Amino acid sequence: MNKSSVISGFYKLPIKERLAIVKDFAGLTDEEISLLENTGSLPLDVLDHMVENVIGVFPEPMGVGVNFQINGKDYLIPMATEEPSVIAAASYAAKMVRDGGGFHTSSTSPIMIGQIQVVKLKDAKTAKKQVLDARANILKKANDQDPVLNSFGGGAKDLDARILETTMGQMLIVHLFVDCRDAMGANAVNTMAEAIAPMIEELTGGHVYLRIISNLAVKRLAKAWCTVPKEALGGETVVDGIAYASAFAAADPYRAATHNKGAMNGIIAVVLATGNDHRAIEAGGHAYAALSGPYTTISKWTKNKNGDLEGTIELPMAVGLIGGAVKTHPIARICMKILNVKSANEFAEVLAAVGLAQNLAALRALSSEGIQRGHMNLHARNIAITAGAKDDRVDKVAAQMVKEHKVRVDRAKEILEELTKQ
Repeated sequence: MNKSSVISGFYKLPIKERLAIVKDFAGLTDEEISLLENTGSLPLDVLDHMVENVIGVFPEPMGVGVNFQINGKDYLIPMATEEPSVIAAASYAAKMVRDGGGFHTSSTSPIMIGQIQVVKLKDAKTAKKQVLDARANILKKANDQDPVLNSFGGGAKDLDARILETTMGQMLIVHLFVDCRDAMGANAVNTMAEAIAPMIEELTGGHVYLRIISNLAVKRLAKAWCTVPKEALGGETVVDGIAYASAFAAADPYRAATHNKGAMNGIIAVVLATGNDHRAIEAGGHAYAALSGPYTTISKWTKNKNGDLEGTIELPMAVGLIGGAVKTHPIARICMKILNVKSANEFAEVLAAVGLAQNLAALRALSSEGIQRGHMNLHARNIAITAGAKDDRVDKVAAQMVKEHKVRVDRAKEILEELTKQ
């Protein structure tokens, strides 16, 4: 008989009762339920208030990136990721960059954009003028929603409007520019956008549907740059290889997607560890890469006149030190303490540097020994564990697979069986 996923009042049930229902529905074992019940450092009451229909936690491995020097300051970088080689690669790249003076960074003000979509307009040009003429009143209404943000120097600072041609006719898109200070800002911006929507409807005679933050935060950018001595990389041949790889990615969207993913490997690991919105960062970064037309790279690498490598990265970086899970998640709080940043802008700049380091590590591997060498050495451990290896046998099985260039579960099981017989 088919089981139904329609469960009335599921969200109201205690976690143990939810687990019992899921156990019955999916045929889970007592051992599997026990693993779900082991929430570690996250108390059940905290979990139940963070997301809906909680039944447990999904742990991610967390490590620390080392060797980072950014604007003359040393950092330990907490990184949560399931992918082997990410943390090691970032740390290795940071050491090479350190030989050239470390990373340098900058960032713009923490301005987020709220979008208000106005449709069914009789005259879009007139509607646009009416909105712009009422700028002062609209901004006042927006700022009335968050006096605390205003008291810290933030709040709605300006607005703009543009006419958009769509398959559903002309639309007027109003952009509200909000300085979010040390918050990511989604709640503040969305609240302001919703508050001013009726005013905009009255001014334009149109109808507002969407009023929401944009994750393409083009006014909230973080930039990092560095010089890497050719000696640290392994010579000018490697520098040339990285420069050629960068040029390839800048011209080809198929390569650019993987190039940018390499930078995001590091950025997202830190964003995840600190309880920030990694989906917003990912979306904003890729949208920014296509802002000028064809999809291209968020970072670029070139060879300078001395034969050394120069790199730069720039992308939207909407992160916060307050709000969301940053303060409610106990591990996120610890990670922020390890990171020791004093403002959202400093945090954004650190993330840009991490992205540049991660990108450098991937390109160096691709341009010299190949990406699989280091990656498969670490991946072999995961395969060994999957095959059932434990304790010191994990490293023995992994080492044998790497030696044979056969990093596969079937071979891991064979090696493990041989070790057991011995």
